[in-house]
This record gives sequence, C-alpha cells and structure tokens, in this order.
Amino acid sequence: MMRGIGRGPVKMQNMLMELMVLVGVTGMSYGATQRPDYDDTPNPEFLNPSWMASIPDDQPLSEITMPGTHNTMALYGGIYAECQTWSLESQLRAGVRFLDIRVRHVKGNLTIHHGVSYQRAHFGHVLVGVADFLSKHPSETVLMRLKEEFSETYDIYGAVVDYIHRYVHWDLLWHSRLVPTMGEVRGKLIVLQDFSGPDLGMRYGSLDISDDWRVPTLLHVEKKWQSAYEHLEAAPTGNMAQIFLTYSSGAGVFAYPRAVAQRINTQLYNYLRAKTDLNQRFGIICMDFPSAPMIQMIIEFQLKDEIKRGQAFNRVPSKASLKYTISLLKKKMIKGFTVDA
Repeated sequence: MMRGIGRGPVKMQNMLMELMVLVGVTGMSYGATQRPDYDDTPNPEFLNPSWMASIPDDQPLSEITMPGTHNTMALYGGIYAECQTWSLESQLRAGVRFLDIRVRHVKGNLTIHHGVSYQRAHFGHVLVGVADFLSKHPSETVLMRLKEEFSETYDIYGAVVDYIHRYVHWDLLWHSRLVPTMGEVRGKLIVLQDFSGPDLGMRYGSLDISDDWRVPTLLHVEKKWQSAYEHLEAAPTGNMAQIFLTYSSGAGVFAYPRAVAQRINTQLYNYLRAKTDLNQRFGIICMDFPSAPMIQMIIEFQLKDEIKRGQAFNRVPSKASLKYTISLLKKKMIKGFTVDA
C-alpha cells in the first residue's frame, strides 16, 4: 500500500513535466542563452551599425535582404509578452532595419504596448531613438511598421503626425507609397503605415507578408515553420518590385514567444546557412530573440558569390562586405583619437 502511495506523486510529477514541455515552461530562460541562432541576453554578441553602406544607391529596397524584429519594443510583461531583450538602440546597432511598433492611443497619447503589457515607453522615445541612430549612421535606413494595439480608436493618424512634429522633423520620413532605392532613403525613416489616414509613407499592406503567428502549443511549431519556409522559398523568384516580409515569430496560450523562438530560430538558422552560397533575395526576415550571427548571416545575402565563397562562417566580430570591413578597420585605427558614437 505504501508503494502504491509512493507511485502516485511520481506519476503526478511525470504528468506535470509532460504538461510543462507542452506549454514550453522547460524552455524558459531569463537572459541566460546566447546561441548562434537565438539570444535572450541583454546585449548583442557583436554589432553591425553601418552594413547598408555597401549597398549600391540604385538598388531598390525590394531587392534587399534585411533583418527585423517582431514586437520590437516588447521587453517587459513576463514570458507571454516579452519578444526581445535588446534595447531599441542595441537592435539597430546590431543590424536590425525593420521595426514592428505597436501603440496604444488614449486621448492623443501613444504609449508602446504588446497587448495589455505597457512597455515603459511612448512613440516619441522610438522616434528619437531612430533619429539619433540615423544621424550617427547616415548610410542606413529604417523601416517601421506602425499599428494601433490595445485600443480601438481606429484614428491614430493625427496623433502620429503630432508626435513626429514634436519629437523629430518631417523630413526624416520617406513620403511616398513607392518603393525607394537605397540612395533615396539613406538617413530616413520609412513608415509602413498599418492604419488609416493620408499617406505618411508606404502602406504596410503593399508588402507580400507571411505572418502566421498563432502557435497554440509547441506541437504546432513545425506548422509555423512550414509557413515561414514556404514564403522564404517564394521570395527569391517573387515580384522583385515588391518587398517580401516573413515573420518567424509565433505564440499561443501554450507556447510563449521565447519557447517558440528557441525552436524556430534553429530551423531558420540552418535554412539560411544552407543557402549562403546563393545570391538570393529573401526580403525582410522578422524574428523574436535574434542573435548577432543570425543577423550577420541575413545581412550577408547582399554579398556577391565570389566574395562569400572566400569567407568562413563564424568569423568574429562579423563577415560584412569588403567595403564595410575596410570601413570598420579605419574606425578601429582612429578609435584611440575619437569617441565611438
């Protein structure tokens, strides 16, 4: 009888462990993991602040492959709300060029939210952060998807314009629906407008987007990856005049963002690494908890095949283009005489 009682708690413990695996609790980590494909530590392993300098001025943005972050500002609120651990500045300096910004609109105020979770910032902080980065790195451009979240006013246009005038300047923005060339938008912010109103920039809906974010449990991660995989496979032969955007992120009640990213990022990393000898356009790849090596690998799809063949992967701090490498060496040479911006 005592043996029977003893087995009861063990059986209950095993069932609990199975449930934890299903939910994703066993994949839980709090700023402790830095892998080649996944990073939830506070700072990137290395930086890539000026990688767009090597892109020709006449190259359309739709032909560029670039890294992005899903729910860029979602650093707080617990395991179901947090999608990143790097600050906005760190993400931009690491090489991220697509931002996913969600604002709650209350009486003209635009606070940053991920669902119910307030992210300790407002839209002005984002604008200033982007403007500051672009002033220091004028060779770059930043794309920002902007949408309303955790409010239903469906009328944020006026507040957005007010924030732009209050915190930055009107000329910071690219004011056209047309896909620009790299030269046209160096030093500029491109708003991908996911709300109604007159044009502020490009329309988010004009992109070719894959965002199957619902991942009910970790058993559904493979279905999520298949969706992202198919869109990535379509991008190289898709409409080259249209920007492709693939989200690798996902979450659900029984699969929080970290647990999904720990699995999806590995598949994404392996997929891209297998493609590194190909000169292909993948568009924007938008991730939760990306790593510096993953960002670097995405950036390198701009490189020519002959350059890429001569380089080995895991090179630290980066494997940027020849032009950027020379620029980086020059910066190191004068580091003792100037303060790094």
